Amino acid sequence: MSIPAKAVPPRIPPSMTSRFSFLLVCAVLVAALVSLPVGSLIVQVFLPDEQGVWTHLMQTVLGEYVSNTLILALGVGLGAAFLGTGAAWIVAMHRFPGRHLLEWALLLPLAMPTYVIAYVYTDFFQFAGPLQSALRELTGWTREDYRLPEIRSLGGAIVIFSLVFYPYVYVLVRAALLERSGSLMEAARSLGLSQGAAFFRVALPLSRPAVAGGVALVVMETLAEFGAVSYFGVPVFTTGIYRAWYAFGSPVAAAQLSVSLLAVVALVLMVEKTSRGRARFHDSGGRPLVQSRLSGGRLMLAWGACLVPLVGGFLLPGGLLLSMALETGDAQFGVKYLTLAGNSLKLAVLASLAAVLAALLLAYAGRLHPGRWMAAVKRLAGLGYAVPGTVIAVGALIPLTQLDQALVFWMRAHFDYNPGLLITGSALALVFAYVARFLAVALNAVEASLARIRPSLDEAARSLGASRGTLLARVHAPMLSGGIVAGTLLVFVDVMKELPATIVLRPFNFETLATQVYILAADERLAEAATPSLIIVAVGLIPVMMLSRTLNR
Repeated sequence: MSIPAKAVPPRIPPSMTSRFSFLLVCAVLVAALVSLPVGSLIVQVFLPDEQGVWTHLMQTVLGEYVSNTLILALGVGLGAAFLGTGAAWIVAMHRFPGRHLLEWALLLPLAMPTYVIAYVYTDFFQFAGPLQSALRELTGWTREDYRLPEIRSLGGAIVIFSLVFYPYVYVLVRAALLERSGSLMEAARSLGLSQGAAFFRVALPLSRPAVAGGVALVVMETLAEFGAVSYFGVPVFTTGIYRAWYAFGSPVAAAQLSVSLLAVVALVLMVEKTSRGRARFHDSGGRPLVQSRLSGGRLMLAWGACLVPLVGGFLLPGGLLLSMALETGDAQFGVKYLTLAGNSLKLAVLASLAAVLAALLLAYAGRLHPGRWMAAVKRLAGLGYAVPGTVIAVGALIPLTQLDQALVFWMRAHFDYNPGLLITGSALALVFAYVARFLAVALNAVEASLARIRPSLDEAARSLGASRGTLLARVHAPMLSGGIVAGTLLVFVDVMKELPATIVLRPFNFETLATQVYILAADERLAEAATPSLIIVAVGLIPVMMLSRTLNR
């Protein structure tokens, strides 16, 4: 069937404009609601600090917070870029026995929470731990005869974070390398370059956006981390925010520290974008990438290079956790853990469903109203992912506390009844903070699926008389099922692992698996912390396996 050259898409009937407007209003309201924590922090910055906490922090520890945070972010970014890019180059550019196993196994550290791996390595490297005990038995040394690096330090945090976060770089760089045209690499080889030189001079520069995107995610995750740096005693912004809120009791100082951390995040992203200038990284197309076969010594080197991050980021800490859980574990394992697991599951289910529904609303509104204005609304809604959990918690607690106080005042005035803290005294505050923090994860998954649906399907459905609701329910929803499920699972696991916001916002006498791990580890009961840690890791393996299958397809 031929299509007329001047055919145009069917016009939207005026009767549907109101529906579009209603959807757009809902999308704007959702974006404004989830961005409320960041907005409340900005407002708090301009309030007077009557206690003088901010002045005290500036004169004493603020400089240390800034320097340690920048060093940590820079060190982890470089470490993750080196490990992730190297592993991606090996599995994407070469053929060798076991490559398909390494392709998905290199993603496993994503299931390991950073605070869990920090506790495990502390136990492994301490004086009475397995490593030093075996070293003394084999050599007969005493404590004065040797000295190992201190794991509970800024350097130790950089190494551990690099081992856990490198998969963010690995995923993006591997995909970028596989998408590059093989003709470019063949042209470089024909000009006399070795495969390694062609990678560094052709493939890697073309993959720079993927490397930069992965490193940006790594840096934001590093800045958001609280449990590991708190346990290691490294003074950074996240630990300073927690102390300002609880030790000093100053919401204004905590908000000012939070905004300072946001400025650091914005600076990192701006520097990377500016460094690109007007460079473009398009591929010219052509034949698929030709992989070279490895054997002998090169094969051993490839396996060794891939096993270093895999063993350090998952296999060794996972094995140590399992050993501690089987040998000692938590004596209270039983009914108490059913309650902890139930609390974690309830929060994860509620937050993941709410986040996916909000993401579906925003993505669908963006499809019906394309343009810069709607794109800005979606960026506003996804801002929370670039904000640490501690910052989100502080920003959410300020307006929610004021709302609770207003509700109490209204109930007393009209019904002479004090309902207590309906929001901040329940799990509602936690769910709100989770949605504000992880909405971007669900939005990216839903938008990726929605972008693959051709607009011609919408036009065909409208020409057959389908309403917008019918179009969504009968055409889009079945095709979006993969993205909806992926977004739900990713948010679910992120909530299961999330620690800083949970610590700040959890109601009284309300604990989760994550807070149980933190409490036991803070009391140096590392063996007992192995049990809840293993449960969190086991749950985290589900989306990692799904991500691996998606990448292979």
